[in-house]
Amino acid sequence: MTAPMLIDGPEQTPLTAQIVLRYHLCWKHRDLDGVMALYHPQVRYHDFFQNRVLGYAELREYVAACLPHQQGEDIVHSDRIRVDGCTAFIQYQVTVQGGEGLVAFQSSEAITVRDGLIWQVNEYATLVRQDGRVGNGGRTRPATSRLGLSPRQLSTMAQDLEHYFQQRRPYLDPQLNLQQVAQHSGYSRNQISYLFNQVLGQSFYRYVNQARLQHLLAQLSDTDIQTPVDELAFSAGFNSLSAFYKCFREQTGLSPKAYVKQISLRART
Repeated sequence: MTAPMLIDGPEQTPLTAQIVLRYHLCWKHRDLDGVMALYHPQVRYHDFFQNRVLGYAELREYVAACLPHQQGEDIVHSDRIRVDGCTAFIQYQVTVQGGEGLVAFQSSEAITVRDGLIWQVNEYATLVRQDGRVGNGGRTRPATSRLGLSPRQLSTMAQDLEHYFQQRRPYLDPQLNLQQVAQHSGYSRNQISYLFNQVLGQSFYRYVNQARLQHLLAQLSDTDIQTPVDELAFSAGFNSLSAFYKCFREQTGLSPKAYVKQISLRART
C-alpha cells in the first residue's frame, strides 16, 4: 500500500521532535511495547546494514532482539536529535567489550513521522574499531550483514552468550564444541564463530577453557576442599592436563601447585 503524501514544513518540527524523543527514550529504557506503539501500521523499516525491509508484523521480533538486555548495556547517542519538518536524524553507537579491546558499531537513522507515528526508518550502520579503522576491510557489505546480524543484535548476542555460559555452564562437558553452543544459544554456527573471532578476539576453545578455569578457581577459593587440583581440572571440563596447565599459567602467572600454596599461606595469616 502506498503511503499518502506527507504534509511537511516547519510547523511539523515540534511534533516530530516530540515523537522521536519518546522513541529514543523507549529504546533506552528497554520498553518494547512503547517502541511498538510509536510505529505506524504502514511502517517500513529499512535496515541497510542487512539489506532488509521490515513491516509492522515483523518488527516486534526484530526490536526485541535489538533492545539492550542487561543493566550496563546501553545505546549511546553521539549527537543531538536533529529535526526538520517531519524527518528526524539520530546517531548512536553500540560498543562491545571484546578480548582484544572495544569493538564499536556506529549507526544513524533517518526517521519520518506521519499522523503522530513513525512510518519510515532508514537505518545505516558501520562496523568500526577503537582505533577508528573500518572493520569491514573496505568491502561493500560487512560480514555481519551476510550473517544476518545488525549491530545491536551482535551486541545482544555477546550478552546472550555470556548469560548462557553463566547459567547453563556448558563448559563442564569436555566434548563441548562450537556447533553445540550455537544450537543451544539459538544462533547459527557461523554467527557464533564470527562473534568469537572478530568481536571477542579469541578462539572458541580459548574462551571455553577460560570459563573452565574460572570455575576451578572458584572451587580453589574454598580452603576446606581436599580434592587434588588435577581432578578438579577434569571435573571443570578440561580434557587434557597439558591444556589445563597452559591455561592456568597464562591466566594466573603461576603453576597450580604454587597457586594453591599461595592460597594456603593467605588463609593462615
